[in-house]
Order: sequence, then C-alpha cells, then structure tokens
Amino acid sequence: MGEAHGIGRRDLLAGAAAAAAGVTLVGLSPAQAVPVAEGVRKFAFPTTDSVRVLVTGDAGTGTRTQWAVADAAREYHRRTPFSLALGLGDNIYETGPNSATDPQFASKFEDPNAGMDFPWAMVLGNHDTSSVLPGDGGWLLRGNHEVEYHANSARWWMPSRYYSVRLPEQNPVVEFFVLDVNPLAAYVPPLLSPYWAVDGEYMNAQRAWLDDAITNSPATWKIACTHQPYLNNGPHGDAGRYEGFTFEPLNGIHAKRFFEEYVTGRCHFILSGHDHSLQVLEPTPESKGTRQIISGAAAKTVGNEPGTASGAHPALFESYHQLGFTVLDVSASAVELRVVTVDLASGAHSEAFHRRFG
Repeated sequence: MGEAHGIGRRDLLAGAAAAAAGVTLVGLSPAQAVPVAEGVRKFAFPTTDSVRVLVTGDAGTGTRTQWAVADAAREYHRRTPFSLALGLGDNIYETGPNSATDPQFASKFEDPNAGMDFPWAMVLGNHDTSSVLPGDGGWLLRGNHEVEYHANSARWWMPSRYYSVRLPEQNPVVEFFVLDVNPLAAYVPPLLSPYWAVDGEYMNAQRAWLDDAITNSPATWKIACTHQPYLNNGPHGDAGRYEGFTFEPLNGIHAKRFFEEYVTGRCHFILSGHDHSLQVLEPTPESKGTRQIISGAAAKTVGNEPGTASGAHPALFESYHQLGFTVLDVSASAVELRVVTVDLASGAHSEAFHRRFG
C-alpha cells in the first residue's frame, strides 16, 4: 500500500532549517470571518438535538486512497446519513493551495466528496501551510487561501482560521472548537514573524477567544478539533515530544502548553489528524479526563514507518496500517464512537470499533 504512505518525516525535517521563517502579514480572526460569495448556497448545519458526524483527516491527496475512503463514507452516508463532517487538516497535499481558486480544491476535495452534501468544518494542517518543503508549516499565511475558499463552496466550512460550531444553535448538545495549532507546531518556527510568534498577536487572540468560548459554551459536549494531537502513540508523537525531539521548539512544547492550559480538562474530546492512523486513546492524568481521538487515515497510513505504535498511552483501539474514518453520534446523553476501516483492494468497509461514552 505504498501509495498510502506520506513523505518521510526525517526527509522533511532534514532541510527544514534552510526554509524562511514565515511572514508578518496578519491572518483572519473570527471577528473577520469571510462572507459567502453571491450565488453560493452553503449546505445547512442540522437543527436536530442529535447529530451524526463524519470525522476524516489528512485526506487531500486526490489519489485512489482518498477516493476509496470517500467512496466508503459515501456508502455509509447513503445508509445512515451524516449531519456534517470534520476535516482534521492536511486538506490540500502536499504544500497547500496557491489561491482561493486553486483547482486543487476541486480535485482534492469537491470531486472525491461529491454527493456528501452537508457542511464540512475544516481544520488547517501543516501541509496546508507549507513554504519550502511539504508540510514544513513555514508559510502560515498560505492557510488564508483555505479560509477564502469558504466563500466559494457549498460544502467547505472555514469562515476563519479558528472558529466554533454550536449544534443546534439553541440548546446545543455539542460545540466543536476548531483550532489552529500550526504556529506552535511548525517545523519551521515563525521566529522572524512577530505576528505568528508563540506569544504574538495571533496566538494571544486565539487563546483569549478559546478561553472565553469554552467558558461560556452552554453545550453538553465540548469537542476540540486540531490537526496536531496532544497525545499520540504513532510516529509523530505527543505534543512536547513531537518527532522524538527533546529540544524546543521543534518538540512541540508550546503546543503542549496550549493544550494543557486551554483544552484539557475543559473539553470532553480532542479530535486530531496529523498521524496517519486511527487511535482511540484513554485519558491520562495529564489530559485531566479529556480523551484523545486520532482519525488521520483518510488517504494515507503510517505503514512501516519507524516508531509505529509506541504504546506510550493505553488505547481502546489502534490501527496504523488501515485506511478509514471515524463516526460520532452525539446526543445530550451520550457520544457513540465508531471506527470504520476501508480495504483499498476491494473498497469494502467494516466497523472495527464501537464504544458509547456518556
């Protein structure tokens, strides 16, 4: 299944130091959310008191692996319809879009997902913000093309680089907090760009927004959606130990601090991609009851990459060699989680894990 594997992490990191360290132009905040273009009618979010959510990550390759997973999700939707989808980043491989009208939006998002006519709440990933090397995260401003595309698509929902979705709007059962951790986890840290710095204007505004949004959320379930995970048994590793590094900031120590100060103990789940695997991890003392879910196998798998399956954290389910997606059924009383794996050769999909939380 070589087609499903990604660029080697060490290959990427070997040249990262030679890349430029970001830009100084400002990005968008929720207060500056992109309006929808004239003539574009967005698919509506559900108004019911229960929602079924398709969770995919690292999908945007345009290859047969993405299509195989999308075909399986489309068949699942035909039998038991989804209310919405969460795309957990790396939406446009390998280096992100070049404009809001880049044809890659069609070949790597719209075409594979045709017929799944519901809102797709999208997260920015490191490949969406590449500069010199694929996935280096060194051109953070590139992510604004994906925000701008929100105006052009009925499906694609990214009105800002970070935002929340509350469902239903009145008496919500769930609120999804879509976060941009890339400035804290880039392989090319924005050392020369004060706006994007760890303690710069952008991240401080996101921190203040998130703190207020979670504190004042009336939702029964609070779910954070990120690209880079907090906990991870796969080769990318935990925040604070990304890629096995021990030196700052490449080890993701600033991402770890962000999670622990603003997310863990305050959200019930963290949904992440980045690692091309499917994991349902148990909470740890550090996560303060927050459960980490990784669903990053919508087009690529870890395969035989060194460091697969560290076993650092107890897991209810792990798969590193299977394509697939995750399904959440959220109601006021419970979250039911299913992991669905997809066989590339046959296109068949099967439920590999099912657990009710609540």
